[in-house]
Amino acid sequence: MESSKPQLIDIVKISDPRGNLSVLQYPSTLPFEPVRAYWIHDVPSGMMRHGHAFYSAQELIVALSGRIEVATESPDGSVKRFTLSRPDQALYVPPMTWRELDNFATNSAVLIVSDCLYDEMDYIRDKNVYNNLVNEETENND
Repeated sequence: MESSKPQLIDIVKISDPRGNLSVLQYPSTLPFEPVRAYWIHDVPSGMMRHGHAFYSAQELIVALSGRIEVATESPDGSVKRFTLSRPDQALYVPPMTWRELDNFATNSAVLIVSDCLYDEMDYIRDKNVYNNLVNEETENND
């Protein structure tokens, strides 16, 4: 998958009487080669995971249990809000996409898979800096 916009993707789900099994496997079901995985859990009610974007990292966000919402903004200015509540569906977040996670249901657990190791230099943590970078890029392409 090559996309410059966030999008929902279905994850393989194998069902039988014993339960369901979902699989992320590169390259057949994962849009990038995974390098790092981390999870967010026990988020207090009403709390939000502050937003950020990455210069180069791409991510896949999966609500393993519960429900969360993800607000995204693409470099072209398009804004979308996604609700994740199924472990067989993921949100693909490409590089240079601002994203914020909020509205965590009680006992939600969210898995995030990335194609990069943790690198603080890849993070854009200030929305004003992000907006300036996007505007500069747009002006350079005109």
